[in-house]
Amino acid sequence: MHRNIFGFILLLLVIKVQSQTLQIVSDDDLLQFIKEEEKLIVLFSKPNCDICNKFELTLHGLYEDFNKHMNAPIIQVVNSHLAKLYSPTKEPAVVFFRHGVPLLYNGEPDENDIYGFFEKNQSPAVKELTDKIFEHMTQAATGSTTGDWFVMFYGASCVECQRLHAVWEGVGATVRGRINVARVDANLAGADTAKRFKVQKLPTFLFFRLGKVYRYDLPKHDIKSFVSYAQDWYKNSKGEPVPLLSSPFDELVDWCVDMIRYSISFGLDVLTEHPWIWQIGLAGFGLVLVTALIAIIKAGKTKPKTIKKEKKSK
Repeated sequence: MHRNIFGFILLLLVIKVQSQTLQIVSDDDLLQFIKEEEKLIVLFSKPNCDICNKFELTLHGLYEDFNKHMNAPIIQVVNSHLAKLYSPTKEPAVVFFRHGVPLLYNGEPDENDIYGFFEKNQSPAVKELTDKIFEHMTQAATGSTTGDWFVMFYGASCVECQRLHAVWEGVGATVRGRINVARVDANLAGADTAKRFKVQKLPTFLFFRLGKVYRYDLPKHDIKSFVSYAQDWYKNSKGEPVPLLSSPFDELVDWCVDMIRYSISFGLDVLTEHPWIWQIGLAGFGLVLVTALIAIIKAGKTKPKTIKKEKKSK
């Protein structure tokens, strides 16, 4: 009898432990979930990690609430190769996917904080700006009524930019309603805007406030550092006047300057790679110069004869 009771209690404990674990999937399954689910919460974890276990228990407690109120299932990936794409610090990381757009949670394993943060950000917080709408949306040059803007310039081929996608969404979600957060493709739809603000490397982060632009040059690329900069730390940077939009004449001048620079650079590269070209050119120039000197000398020795006409007697 006692054995049966002990066995029943043990079975209940096993069932309870099993119920407190999230569904663990592979990287391939994760990609399929991201593709199929409109909303998805993912815990990236690793073995023998106490903080990972705390997040796991916390998310397990929220499993029913997320499913019922937000239709967002929760899954877990252990030792995922994809973790570095969404979190600079890798595991543990809690990422909320909304139609494939990742949002990185930056906080403690607290049920109220996690649920409140994701519930308020069921849609993307970061705006995508292009050359056509940048000035209209930001009013950067006039510093008018649209508020402050924190903008990341990125490129599709920039690996670091892709890794900061979820982080930048986290920045936008954290300051939502207070500071506008956006991003611009510096190589395609935002190439002219990147040129306007002299963006030389990617990613580049610019903070626009009251007609001035501040360049984020800090080495840390985490949510806390970005948010701190936008809220107050920008005052320690040197603000520059926002450059005005270029006129068609300015664009033509810039194009001519770029073409001259390109031509000079191309010519120097060709001469460096093929030195015989400038050697032949120099020899040809020398030959022309010698020929011209000989012609001048001969012209000086040969004087034209003057023919005197006799007056006809009438």
